[in-house]
Amino acid sequence: MTSSLPAGPVQARAGKREWAALVVLVLVVLLLAIDGTVLYLAVPSLTEDIGPTATQILWIGDIYAFVLAGLLITMGNIADRIGRKRLLMIGTVGFGSASVLAAFASTPEVLIAARALLGLAGATLMPSTLSIVRSMFADRAQRARAIAIWSAGATAGAALGPLVGGALLERFWWGSVFLINVPVMVLALVAGRLLLPESKGEAPARIDVVSSALSILTIVPLVFALKRLFSDGADAVTVAAAATGLLAGWWFVRRQNRLAVPLLDVSLFKVPAFSGALAANVLAIFGFLGLLFFFSQYLQLVRGFGPLKAGAAELPGTLAAVLVVALIGVLLSRLGAGRAIGLGLMVAAVGLTVMGLSVDVRTYWGLGIGLAVIGLGIGVAMTLSTDAVVGAVPERRAGAASAVAETAYELGGALGIAVLGSLHGLLYRSSLALPAETTAADRALAEDSLAAAVYGSPTPGVVAAAQDAFAQAMQSATFVAAVILVGASVVAWKVIPSEPVPTGGARAGH
Repeated sequence: MTSSLPAGPVQARAGKREWAALVVLVLVVLLLAIDGTVLYLAVPSLTEDIGPTATQILWIGDIYAFVLAGLLITMGNIADRIGRKRLLMIGTVGFGSASVLAAFASTPEVLIAARALLGLAGATLMPSTLSIVRSMFADRAQRARAIAIWSAGATAGAALGPLVGGALLERFWWGSVFLINVPVMVLALVAGRLLLPESKGEAPARIDVVSSALSILTIVPLVFALKRLFSDGADAVTVAAAATGLLAGWWFVRRQNRLAVPLLDVSLFKVPAFSGALAANVLAIFGFLGLLFFFSQYLQLVRGFGPLKAGAAELPGTLAAVLVVALIGVLLSRLGAGRAIGLGLMVAAVGLTVMGLSVDVRTYWGLGIGLAVIGLGIGVAMTLSTDAVVGAVPERRAGAASAVAETAYELGGALGIAVLGSLHGLLYRSSLALPAETTAADRALAEDSLAAAVYGSPTPGVVAAAQDAFAQAMQSATFVAAVILVGASVVAWKVIPSEPVPTGGARAGH
């Protein structure tokens, strides 16, 4: 939200080198976003190959985002101190190495561990990319356009994941969705060394290790508690995890208020533009990635699409997300940031509703239109909320602010997979109506997951019942996500300032 930035002198404008460097950064963030969703289409084939349980499938899907979200705040501060380019180069090597491990994982446990290492490496990359954008583009108008392009890369990457995965899975084994990372990371490493400038923050203090540990102990247990609540209920483990996260969060906030150079400036959350934008960021990606997690399985296991066809079927969301870059300036000049973010979330909720109503329709058109509407709305909300968060702090704290924005993105994605994925699993099992003559073995397969029933049960009636239950559960979970986004839309509209931004002046930014 560039309108909240203070007026100041015209800054030096970026040249061709900076825009070429932006291409490298967008390539990195695009790959990271793709990696967050590319696995969805591979779930059926890796289930057939290494045989994970339903719980292990969820962990394979969300451990990447859990680890990434837990470490982003720490890594953003490290980037400000040791150098953003340096940390980006280290993370690039680590991400490529972890990708090789994941590609050749022979057991669910190894794959989960590899996904955790990918999250660790990703935590060094995400805040570095956005903070380097902030440091390269001093001119506010150019910086806002650069952030819009960066945001489009992140949003489009999440939607492109299924298409890339589908293309690979049509010809190769499921590990190829990880192995494709290696050549891209090599390219980013070489081009980054040549084009990216080094930048650091001004704060000389060391990273506060206690604060870093507390940030991890806040985020990871809370997300785990939510995940377990929907899958296993409010048992002792769920309560203990939630209590641990809340206690660590309370301690973290108290400690930040006493530190001269805090890991996270918690006073920013008192600013409506900042806190409202973060909430919009979390809930937008919550609905988007939560939907993609079970939608890809629905296309393959219920509709019978092959991996490539399923990936192509999700392409409307990608195209709509890219179109957002051309619309941001108009929306800001007519509505202002808060109302534009609210409108984007409401549009996404309409798209989710259309998709939910199209689950039982034989043709694809309803699903495709719903995806396009979701991509458009989420793209608007993500771009403007990221711009608002990063623009709220001085450049010397760009890494820390970028980490907060990325934490919101990854936490929203993790919550979407955990909460909506677990809710979907609960609804699936509750609506599963198996034939009376179903054997105990077939019943166990169907109750475990739809993939287990499709690949393990020889009985057509059991498979059909599991497919019906999966579709009904997806419809209900999609409607729940739509209701959440409607509420978020109203809050964004009222809470985030909406001063219209002129398109021609230095303050426009878009």
